[in-house]
Amino acid sequence: MVKATFINLPQAKKEVVMQALLDEFSHYPLQEAQVARIVKAAQIARGAFYKYFKDLFDAYRYLYRIAMQEIHTNVKLSVQFNPQTFYSNVVNFVQEADVSRYGALIRLHVLYNESVLAQTAQSKQQLDLDPQNWSAMVLSHEAIRAILAVPQQKDKILARFKASLQLLQKGTN
Repeated sequence: MVKATFINLPQAKKEVVMQALLDEFSHYPLQEAQVARIVKAAQIARGAFYKYFKDLFDAYRYLYRIAMQEIHTNVKLSVQFNPQTFYSNVVNFVQEADVSRYGALIRLHVLYNESVLAQTAQSKQQLDLDPQNWSAMVLSHEAIRAILAVPQQKDKILARFKASLQLLQKGTN
């Protein structure tokens, strides 16, 4: 977890460090990221980095959490399965990621870093979903991953995603 030393930094200094983190994690997968480049870009001592963050993974998780708070806020959940809601959520997420300053970070996260961080553990919210909504959520994440991997195939991926959601809906009728 990010340390209080970082949280309590003056806003201007915090923004410089955040920009250095964003630059690093937007250009390099986590396995290739380097504290040395971050501290050089932020113009801080290496020791200061470790006063702010436990390690590189800690800094990454902190930045990614902020990105998700910014981009993932428009996601709507419903108790009843609604294919259009899932479809709209994916379209909105991809559009937000495209225009966000965090777009490259998200792309690298989905394509490379997610597996490094072993984020396969399901959140409690996901585990509480009924099988139909859980299946749609898994399909949603796969559609996002596919679009970020091959953006020129976005329309085809979204069409297949929509058809898959419709199959899920038919499965309960």
